[in-house]
Amino acid sequence: MAAVVELADVSVVRGSHRLLSGLTWRVQDDERWVVLGPNGAGKTTLLQVLSTHLHPSEGLVGILQEVIGTVDVFELRPRIGLTSAALGERIPRSERVADVVVSASYAVVGRWREEYDDLDHARAAELLAEVGVSHLADRTFGTLSEGERKRVQIARALMTDPELLLLDEPAAGLDLGGREDLTDTLSLLALDESSPATVLVSHHVEEIPPGFTHVLMLRGGEQVVAGPMRETLTEHNLSAAFGMGLRLDVADGRYSARRRIASHRR
Repeated sequence: MAAVVELADVSVVRGSHRLLSGLTWRVQDDERWVVLGPNGAGKTTLLQVLSTHLHPSEGLVGILQEVIGTVDVFELRPRIGLTSAALGERIPRSERVADVVVSASYAVVGRWREEYDDLDHARAAELLAEVGVSHLADRTFGTLSEGERKRVQIARALMTDPELLLLDEPAAGLDLGGREDLTDTLSLLALDESSPATVLVSHHVEEIPPGFTHVLMLRGGEQVVAGPMRETLTEHNLSAAFGMGLRLDVADGRYSARRRIASHRR
């Protein structure tokens, strides 16, 4: 097994604020990680570092066997698949769905004068089918529901056959049905041995797809705990990450959490 992510004592400082502090973490190529924590925990900052869009203030970052700061990130980025709300906002609403996906081959948002061959178009069509939205290929991105847009972004992120897949709150803004449909799709990807190493950021344990293997919990920019899902995602650790007593339940490979209410004696 090879490490696709290696962080050594990584900190990100902006002004007087430490967005990440002393994070040491390793992701192997066959692992699927969930990053959990409350707002302000440093989750999105971490994903910006992993996607090479943000350099650390301190420490060393290794991505796909390359050390950030010694490599051309524009050559590295096509090897990383990324979905995020910020990227979704940059996609032109008038863009055909098929073009949203195929244009990832050139790492551009909004098709212009690039030329794609039949293999590119075939792969885009295959990926749209894989995430269950092949029927939307000729629709424009702006006419899609939020859940459909999330699926198209995942297809786009997979277009270059990345070695690392980063998913920044993919279920944010979805209703219950949309969340469950997307969770099923992500579970299929996670369980596929040919899928890349994956890091999914979320606030909610309900959004963890079956098949994800590890969890990293952050609070205030610092690591609370990291390790295999079954051993690490516990009531004690989750409560520490979110700063309150939480009850954690597991059923059919899915998690749910709610505040633990203290019992009162009369």
